[in-house]
Amino acid sequence: MPDTCRIIALGGLGEVGKNMTVYECDGAIIVVDAGLAFPRDEHLGVDLVLPDFSYLRERADSIRAVILTHGHEDHVGSLPYLMREVPIPEVWATRLTLGLVKSKLDEHGLLRAAELREVHPDDPPRELGPFRISFVRMAHSIPDSAAVVVETPAGRIVHTGDYKLDHTPVDGLKTDVGKLAELGNRGVDLLLGDSTEAFRQIFPLREGRILVASFASNVHRMQQAVDVAVDLGRKVCIVGRSMRKNTNIARNLGYMEVPEGVLVRPPELEEIPPNEQLILCTGSQGEPLSALTRIAYNDHPAIHVERGDTVIISAKPVPGNELRVHDTINQLAKTGAEVLHQEIAPVHVSGHACAEELRTLLALVRPRAVMPIHGEFRMLAAHGQLAREAGVPAANIVLADNGSVVELSRDGVRIVDEIKTGVTFVDGLGVGDVHDVALRDRRRLSEDGVLIVVATVAASDDGTAGPTELIARGFGDGSGELLEELREEADRVLQDLLRNDIIEIKLLQEHLHDELGQLVYDRTHRRPMILPVVVEV
Repeated sequence: MPDTCRIIALGGLGEVGKNMTVYECDGAIIVVDAGLAFPRDEHLGVDLVLPDFSYLRERADSIRAVILTHGHEDHVGSLPYLMREVPIPEVWATRLTLGLVKSKLDEHGLLRAAELREVHPDDPPRELGPFRISFVRMAHSIPDSAAVVVETPAGRIVHTGDYKLDHTPVDGLKTDVGKLAELGNRGVDLLLGDSTEAFRQIFPLREGRILVASFASNVHRMQQAVDVAVDLGRKVCIVGRSMRKNTNIARNLGYMEVPEGVLVRPPELEEIPPNEQLILCTGSQGEPLSALTRIAYNDHPAIHVERGDTVIISAKPVPGNELRVHDTINQLAKTGAEVLHQEIAPVHVSGHACAEELRTLLALVRPRAVMPIHGEFRMLAAHGQLAREAGVPAANIVLADNGSVVELSRDGVRIVDEIKTGVTFVDGLGVGDVHDVALRDRRRLSEDGVLIVVATVAASDDGTAGPTELIARGFGDGSGELLEELREEADRVLQDLLRNDIIEIKLLQEHLHDELGQLVYDRTHRRPMILPVVVEV
């Protein structure tokens, strides 16, 4: 359509890392940033996580350039992998960013694969097909960071990249607030703003149900919550076996006081309006089977959350639990609930704007519409809340996912479509050759180990079996009795099968797998990967 610009994030929404945004206008494409993410705990053996380049691969002839905001891996790390698959005519970046990128491309033998163009924030706007591109200096935890101003027939877009409004940056180069204000005066139709920040949460007027998650042992915290509930005229429901047990113990010993008629059971909540409920539950650490996690994933038989509810996570994540806690918070945010929690600082929070600075940027740029980017869903949602407080109409705030097709036109901004997006894994020298089944197998190996069963069978019709050998790794190590029992069981299974004239190798392997797997589970409640090898001699 004429006078429209399509914006598609291939990464960076609902996550921290893997930032890559496609701008499409009049048949031409520019890509802002080409980042990667580092593997999570479940990505066993994976070295890097990249965006899915399929959308760009299918439109390679339309791509005019890749424009980089700064040199951090989550914004430039996937560029060599992109250039291996998709011809990129030009790469635009500031001096330091380009220096870092050149080194990276040189390692991959791609230094001459594209024209590398150095840009400066003070350069005049440059034409790039239907786009007019200019830059604004931004302070960040790496020098030479810049916001990208994209002028299109549909309107003016400011893509901030990562930034802080730092008045004392190490290199003395502050965020150019004057230029941002000037852009605001000229009119900004859409702001794509960095959201990677551990927000000081905004306490709304709590009109829906309130959930408080804490350690089941934190009796004082539970008492405080009960006291508040009594003051507000709310009934209290305690969910989670350990929390119920601890509450009973604390009340019996006189460490906790709950007035008569305040406590209710979960099934009774159906009869109580949401604004008269306070729910105390376990799950502040994102434990998979805890009450809060089940509620977040709509898997609890009696309790659910919805828009207007407030969830307070009243405990700091134990080191190592951060990802699980964030997953729970993200899931709750998707239901529309307001999630309040202690300051959880992302790895590189020092380089990112705090809530106050985001407010300042919104006041400087005064955008007609805002699309929060670069952050987990809870961060995007909190950024959207700040934009609403800054006067941006709710209809002009776009909370998109990776793959959402956002269309900017003179009529405003809206999500019009969705494309398929995913991730690409880098595993050693392989790119994109790790599949879900491989990760599942690796997970099983990491948790329960492997048991290799080697059996020899005579090739004659009345095949006889030799002694079975067992090799155990990560399972049963040092457990001689169990391995001996498994060896005897393997011999018994083989002899029974051969006596019944079952000599097909695949059938022998299947029976060995199933029988030994059951015995291992009965004895240990573990499920190692069992690999039967039957050799005919």
